[in-house]
Amino acid sequence: MARRFELERPRLRAVAYRILGSLGEADDALQDAWLRAHRADTSGVENPSGWLTTVVARVCLNMLRARDTRREQPLDDSADRGPAAAVATGSGGSADPAEEAQLADEVGVALLIVLDTLGPAERLAFVLHDMFDVPFDDIAAMLGKTPAATRQLASRARRRVRGVPVPDADLPRRRRAVDAYLAATRGGDFDALVSLLHPDVVLRADAAVVPTPEPVAVAGVERVARGAMVSMGRARSAGVVLVDGRVGMAMAENGRLRVVLRFTFADDGLIAGIDVIAEPERLNKLNITGIS
Repeated sequence: MARRFELERPRLRAVAYRILGSLGEADDALQDAWLRAHRADTSGVENPSGWLTTVVARVCLNMLRARDTRREQPLDDSADRGPAAAVATGSGGSADPAEEAQLADEVGVALLIVLDTLGPAERLAFVLHDMFDVPFDDIAAMLGKTPAATRQLASRARRRVRGVPVPDADLPRRRRAVDAYLAATRGGDFDALVSLLHPDVVLRADAAVVPTPEPVAVAGVERVARGAMVSMGRARSAGVVLVDGRVGMAMAENGRLRVVLRFTFADDGLIAGIDVIAEPERLNKLNITGIS
C-alpha cells in the first residue's frame, strides 16, 4: 500500500489541495494519510485507489473541521505601506509560493475563494463528486450522512460555485470593468487602472485591512491607483466573484478568504467607490458566489 500511495501521490495531492485550498496543508494531510496507510491492515482492501482517496479525504475533513475560522491571522503586512495598499493586499505563508500560485491558476482562484465559503461537508461532497467522480455512497460514508443528503450538500455547493444568474442588465459591463481592474493591478498597468476610475473615486477600508484603530478612506484617482500598484504582486491571489449579487473581487491567502472588494459604479460605468472588507464578522455576512 505504501508503494501504491507513492504511485497515487499526484492525484491524492490534487484531491487534498482542492479540499483544503492550501498547498502546505495538503502536504500535511498527505503525510498524515501516508502514516495511516502504512500502519493499517490493508489485506482486505479490494480497491486501493478508492481506499487511499477515502483516507486522504477523511484527514482533510478533520482539518477543515478543526479550523476555528477561515480567517485566523490578521493582515499585518500592509501596515507600513499606507491604507490604499489594501486594494490588493495579502500575506504570504506558503512553503512554495510559486507552486502555490501555479496550482491556484490551474484550479481557478475564484473557485478556491468560493470553496472557502462552503462548510466542510459541502466542500468535501462537491470536490470529491464533481471534480474526482467519487460516488455519493462513498462520500456519504465519510460524512456519516445518507447518499440523498450528500447529494443535497453537493447541489448546494454547486449552486454557489457556478453562481445564480442575476437579472441585472449592467452586470456584463461591470464584470468587464472589474476584470480590467484586476488585470491592470496584476500587470502593474497604472494608466489602464486610472482609466477605470472615476475622478472622485473613494476607497474605504475597514480597520482590519491596514490595520488601524479606525477605518480609513482614500480619495482621488492617483492615490487609489498607487495603492493598487503597491500590492500588484499579491493580486494573483484575487478572483472576480459575485458579492451579495453584485460584481466584486475577493482575495485569498493559501486558499483562505482574506479580503473582499465591493465596487460601486458611476452612471458612465467608471468605478466610483471601493469598499475593502477584511474584518471577519463582516466577511462572514457576505454572500459570495461564482459568476455564471
